[in-house]
Amino acid sequence: METRQETVMGRKKKWKDMSAGKRRTTLLAAGVQLALQGAALADLKKRTPAQVNGPKALWVAASFINFAGPILYFLCGRKN
Repeated sequence: METRQETVMGRKKKWKDMSAGKRRTTLLAAGVQLALQGAALADLKKRTPAQVNGPKALWVAASFINFAGPILYFLCGRKN
């Protein structure tokens, strides 16, 4: 007879299979990602193309790359 552990092995865990701590960590990471992306998109919207290093459309697309896109935008994409 298979145990619960064996049925989870070999496939991605579902939300219900995650511990409470992993669920909280996942929700926290998602919240941080959404906040970073929202801040980057809002900042891009208010800036003129002359205030951005490179095309704004490229930075909008890059903001959808997990944490790296928005962070790179704030570090490299804005002109002072």
